[in-house]
Amino acid sequence: MANVHPIKPSEVAKKKAIDFPDAVFEAFNQLIAQNFSAGYAVVKQDEVVALMVKKGLKRGEIFRNHWLDVEDVYKAAGWKVEYDKPAYCESYDAFFSFKK
Repeated sequence: MANVHPIKPSEVAKKKAIDFPDAVFEAFNQLIAQNFSAGYAVVKQDEVVALMVKKGLKRGEIFRNHWLDVEDVYKAAGWKVEYDKPAYCESYDAFFSFKK
């Protein structure tokens, strides 16, 4: 009989880090480093998606597989991460903020 157990909340970030393609973290890391100033970085969603596509991922796959859901992984690495997108009555680019 298999010895499989439910995943623990504390294991989710580690599992995601293993399952996400390298291009996801390469794109986020590149844009975090490029935009980092005064203790934080802002990464626009459209820019990170475009960079992931440039690195070989398909746009549809990125959204279908939830490869933008990186908050837990970066939090586990020590970042304070927030995601913000406009409400129906607002008009601005969706973005992630990474603070040390």
